[in-house]
Amino acid sequence: MAKDKSSRRRWTEFRFSVVGTLLSGTLEHGELKERLADLASKTWNHPITGDPFVVGASTIERWFYKARANDRDPFGALERPPQSSAGQSKSVHSALASVLREQHSQHPTWSYLLHHETLVARAKKETALAPIPSYPTTRRFMQANGLLRQSKKRKHHGRERRSYEVEHVHALWHADFHLGRRKVLMPEGDWVTPVLLGFMDDHSRLVCHLQWYLRENAQTFAHGLMQALMKRGVPRALLTDNGKPMLAAETTEGLQRLGIVHETTLPYTPEANGKQEAFWGQVEGRLMPQLEGHKDLTLPLLNRATLAWLEHDYNQRQHSELQSSPMQRFLDADNLGRDCPGWDDLRTLFRREETRRQRHSDGTVSVAGKRFEIPARYRMLRDVTVRFASWDLSKIALVDRHRGHHLADLYPVDKARNADKRRSAVEVTDDEPAETGIAPLLASQMEADERNGLAPAYMPIDESDDLEGIF
Repeated sequence: MAKDKSSRRRWTEFRFSVVGTLLSGTLEHGELKERLADLASKTWNHPITGDPFVVGASTIERWFYKARANDRDPFGALERPPQSSAGQSKSVHSALASVLREQHSQHPTWSYLLHHETLVARAKKETALAPIPSYPTTRRFMQANGLLRQSKKRKHHGRERRSYEVEHVHALWHADFHLGRRKVLMPEGDWVTPVLLGFMDDHSRLVCHLQWYLRENAQTFAHGLMQALMKRGVPRALLTDNGKPMLAAETTEGLQRLGIVHETTLPYTPEANGKQEAFWGQVEGRLMPQLEGHKDLTLPLLNRATLAWLEHDYNQRQHSELQSSPMQRFLDADNLGRDCPGWDDLRTLFRREETRRQRHSDGTVSVAGKRFEIPARYRMLRDVTVRFASWDLSKIALVDRHRGHHLADLYPVDKARNADKRRSAVEVTDDEPAETGIAPLLASQMEADERNGLAPAYMPIDESDDLEGIF
C-alpha cells in the first residue's frame, strides 16, 4: 500500500476498484441486484489499515450510481469532497489565529516552538487569547495555514523559485567562477589555490569553455569569455552573478557591443544559476579524484586535464535529465547563435570607454595615472573619448564620441624621444588682424548713441592747451 497517498485518495481508489467491474459493461435487467449481492459477499482489505472487512450491498449500489452519473470522470465522482472546515483547527479560535498570523508576519524565522511559548506568555497578560492549545496543535495549525518557518541563510526577495530552461541553443549562457579544492605548484615554489571559470549553454548543458586561473578578476573573465565565443559562437544572453569581474565596465560594455543581453541573479540566490552550480559538483566528483595520484600538480597540467575531461567525458556523456549527451543536444536543437568576430577584433570590444580633458599645452590626456599623446590632427578637441582595458594600457584607442568609430591609437609620452628637441611643425595663425574697419556690432551701437541727441558722456581734453589752472 502506497504510504505517500492521502486517506481520501486511498478510499477513492478502493471504491472505484469495487464498482469498476459494474461500469465496464452493460447490465441486463435484474443482473445488477445479483452482482451487488456477489460483491457484498466478498471480503475486502481495508484501504487504510489493511484489515479484512465487508461492504454492504446498499453502499456499493450508492457508489455505482454515483460513478455512473458522471461519465466524464467516474473516478472523481467517487472521491469524498473535503470538509468545509478542512485546514482549520477547532482548537485554535479566531482571536488566537489572528494573533498568531500577525506574530508570524513579524517574526517569520521563529521556530514553531518559540511561537507557541510566546503565545503562552502573552496569554498570561491577555486573557482573550486563552485557552492556548498544545504545541502540536499550534504547529499543525501553522503548517496547514502556510505559516511556515523561513530560513535565515538566504534572502528570497518574496519570490518563488522554479526550474527553467530556454528553448534554443545559444539563447542563454551561464557563467560563474568556482574556487578549487586542490592547490597547484607554481614555478616560484609556492602553492596556490586556483579558480575555475566556466561557460555553459542553458538548453543543451554544453560547457562552452572551462579554464583555471590564479585570480578572479575582469581580465580573466574576459579572457575566458572570448575563448568560449571563439569556440561556440555568440549567444543572445549571458546570466552571471553580481561579482566584480562580471560587473566591470570592460565586461558590461563588451557584452553590449556584441549585442549580448547581460542578466544577473538576485543577491543571495545562487540557485538561479543552479545548472552551473550543479556542474561544479561533477568537476569535484569526477575530474579532481582522477588527479589525486599526481602530487606536484601545476596550472598548465590542470588545464590540460580539465579540457580533456570536458570534451571527452562530460560533453559526450549521457545527461540523466536530457536523455542525451550535451554535445548531441547542442547539435540537434535550433541554434540562435551568431558568428564571432576574429580574436583581434574581439579584444578591442572588451574595453571601457571614458571621456578625458585634453591638456592643450602638450596635447596629452591622462589614463590610469599615465599621460598619452593625442595626434596633432585632434589637438583642437577639448574633450576626447578613449577606450581601454584597465589591465592592458598598451592598447588605448581614441574613438568618436558619438558613433564609437576608431580614430587613432594612443601611445604613452616618450620623454626620452622628445628630449632631442625635434618638433613637428604646428600651423600658427597670423597675429595681424585684417583691415576691415569697425566691427558691425560696435558700429551699430555707436550709431544708436548718436541718435539720442545728447552730448557724449565724457570730457575731451585738448592736450595743446595749458590746463594747469583747471586741475
